[in-house]
Amino acid sequence: MKGRYFAFHPGLCVLLIPLGAIGYKNGAPCARCPRNAHCTNATFCRCDPGFTSLSGKVIFSTSSEVCTDINECGPPLYMSCGSLARCHNVEGSYYCECAPGHELLSGGTKFQSKKENTCQEVLFSWTSPSGVKSQSLSRFFDKVQQLSQDFKPALAKNTIQDLVEEIDELLETPGDLETLPPSEQHCVASHLLIGLEDVLRGLSKFLPNGPLTVHAPAGTELSLKVQEQGIGDVTVGQSQAKMQLNWDVAQKSSNLGPSVVGLISTPGMSKLLGEVPLVLEPKQQEAVHEHKGLLEEVSPVLLSDVISAFISNKDTQSLSSPVTFIFSHHSVTPWPTQKVLCVFWERGQDGCGHWSTTGCRTVATRDASTTCECTHLSSFAILMGHDDMQQEDPVLVVITYVGLGLSLLCLLLAALTFLLCKAIQNTSTSLHLQLSICLFLAHLLFLTAIDQTKIKVLCAIIAGALHYLYLAAFTWMLLEGLHLFLTARNLTVVNYSSMSRFMTKIMFPVGYGVPALIVAISAASRPHLYGTPARCWLHTDRGFIWTFLGPVCTIFSINWAFFLMTFWIVKSKLSSISSDVSTLQNTRMLTFKATAQLLILGCTWCLGILQVGPAAHVMAYLFTIINSLQGVFIFLVYCLLSKQVREQYRKWFRGVRKSKAESEKYTLSSGTMSDASKHSVENYNEQLTLENLSLRK
Repeated sequence: MKGRYFAFHPGLCVLLIPLGAIGYKNGAPCARCPRNAHCTNATFCRCDPGFTSLSGKVIFSTSSEVCTDINECGPPLYMSCGSLARCHNVEGSYYCECAPGHELLSGGTKFQSKKENTCQEVLFSWTSPSGVKSQSLSRFFDKVQQLSQDFKPALAKNTIQDLVEEIDELLETPGDLETLPPSEQHCVASHLLIGLEDVLRGLSKFLPNGPLTVHAPAGTELSLKVQEQGIGDVTVGQSQAKMQLNWDVAQKSSNLGPSVVGLISTPGMSKLLGEVPLVLEPKQQEAVHEHKGLLEEVSPVLLSDVISAFISNKDTQSLSSPVTFIFSHHSVTPWPTQKVLCVFWERGQDGCGHWSTTGCRTVATRDASTTCECTHLSSFAILMGHDDMQQEDPVLVVITYVGLGLSLLCLLLAALTFLLCKAIQNTSTSLHLQLSICLFLAHLLFLTAIDQTKIKVLCAIIAGALHYLYLAAFTWMLLEGLHLFLTARNLTVVNYSSMSRFMTKIMFPVGYGVPALIVAISAASRPHLYGTPARCWLHTDRGFIWTFLGPVCTIFSINWAFFLMTFWIVKSKLSSISSDVSTLQNTRMLTFKATAQLLILGCTWCLGILQVGPAAHVMAYLFTIINSLQGVFIFLVYCLLSKQVREQYRKWFRGVRKSKAESEKYTLSSGTMSDASKHSVENYNEQLTLENLSLRK
C-alpha cells in the first residue's frame, strides 16, 4: 500500500497544481489553499483582501473552494469616488480617477477614496506629444504647465497674453524642432494647433463681455469676442484674416452662458508644415482617378498664415450655417496649371494630419486676398496647388486638332519635297528635312498619345519621347542658325565649301545626340517626374520643366546672336558692288527664311511661357494658333516661296498632266479600234447569213 501510494502521489500533484497551490505563510507549512487565498491558523484558508469565496464562507478548509474578485465599483457595494471622478475595478482592488479634463490639486489623477477627492477642471490639459524628443518643445510645455498652476480666473486675460507670447516665441525660434523629420514636424504642428484651440476656448469663458486682441512680437495675433446671448452676425478680424459667422453657430445648445468667437493667426507655423500633402475633396479625387489615372501627391505652396478658429461650441464638424473667411496673403499670379485653394487642417488617426479641401470652397480670389466658405471649423490656410482638374477650353481643343492636322500634312509634303527634289538638295535642305521629320513625329505623338495617362509607365515613355523630339527640333533649328551664319560669313557655294563638309560631319551627332544626352540625364535623375495625372508631359515640380525650357531658351538666345551677326554681315556686303550678286541674293533669301522660321518656332514657345496674369487667356490662344500651324508655315516658307521648288512642282504637275493625257489618248484609241472591229465582225456575220439563205433556195 505504501508503495502504491507513493507511486500514485506524483500524478495526483500534477492534477492538483492547476486547482490551487499549497499555501505557505511566514515559511510555515499550511493546509492546501486555492488561488487568491492564504492560510489562517495553519489549518484553515481565507480569501485575500478584494476577493470572496463562491460559497460565501469567510474561513474554509477545502481546497476546491474558489476565491473570486470583488467588484467594488458595481453592485452591491458601489464604492463612491465623489464628484468629477470615476471608479475603476482591478483584480483584488480598485482605484478612483478624475474624469477627463480634470485633475487633483496635487496634479495627479488617481486616488483611493472619496475623502481624497480634490478633482477640479483642468484648463491646461496640454502636454508634450509622446514619442517626440525636443528640448524646445519640452521647455514650452513646462512653461504652459507653470501658467496652469499660477492661473487665477480674475487674471485670465494676462494668462492668455502670456500663452500667445509663448507659442509665438516657440514658432519664431523652433530650435531643434527644425531638425526633426518632416513627418514628426507635421505631428507637432497638429498637436500645437488642436491644443491651442482647446486651451483658448477654456480660458475665454473667464473673460468679461467684449472684444480682446493680443499681438505678439513675431506676428502671432489673437482676436476674440465674448458676448452674453449674442444675436445676429459677428465678425472677428485681424491684419491677415477675418471670420464672419452667426452667433447661433457659436452658442452651445445646452449652455445659456456667454458665447465666444475667436481667431488666432500663427505665421511661424509654416516652418513645421513643409511638404504637407493635400487631399482633394472626395468628388474631385474620384474624378481624377476616373479620368486621369492615379492621383500623385503634390506638395502645395502655403500662401497665407495658418489661422485657427474656435468658438464656445465644441461641436464644429457640421455647422448649421457656413463660416466665411477672408484671407490676406502674398500677391500671386497663378499659372494655367495652378489654382488658389481654401484648405483646412485635418488630423489623422496617428495624431498627425494633412491639408484637405472637404467642406471648404473658394468664393473669390484676387492677387492678394481670397474669400472662403467652410461648413466646419479647424485651422485654415490658403494654398497654391496644381489644378489638374481644370476644364479644357473646347475652342482651343478644336484649334489644336485642326492646326496639328494641317501641320502634319504640310510637314509630310515638305519632307517629301526636301527628299525628292534633287534641284534643291544641299546642306540647308538636309537641315530642313531633319527638322520636318522631328516636328512631324512630335506633333503626331502629341496628337495621338498626350492623354494616355492610365498606364503610368507608358505615360512616362510618351513624355520622354515628346521631350526628346521637341528638343531635337530646336537643336536642328540651332544648327540652321549656325549654318546660316557660316554661309553669310564665307559667301561661297554651300555644297562644295569646307564649311559644308564641317556641317555634314557635326549635324547628325549634335542634332540627335545632344537632345538624347539631356533626356538621359533628366530621366536618370528624376524619372518619376515624367508624366502627370493630367497629361503625358513633364512635371512642373522642383523645376523639372526647365529641363525642356532651359535648352529651348538657350537655343533661342544663341540663334538671335547668329541672326544679328548675319544681318550685320549681309548689310556690309550689300554696300560692296564687287560682291557676287547672285550669292548675296541667295544669302538674303536664306536669311529671310531662317528668320521667319525662328519667329515661328522660337517666339511661339515664349508665348507659352507668358501665359500668366490677365493676358493668360489671350496668350493661350496665340500660342495654340501659331504653334499648331508650325508645319503649315514651314511648308509655305521653304517650299511654296522657293522659286526652284515651284519650278519643280510645275514640272511634276506637267508630267502628271502629260501622263494623264497620254493615258486618256491611249484609252480613246483603244476604244476606237474596238468599235471598228465590232462593226467588221457584225458585217461578216450578216454576209454569212445571206449566203446560207441563198444556198437553201
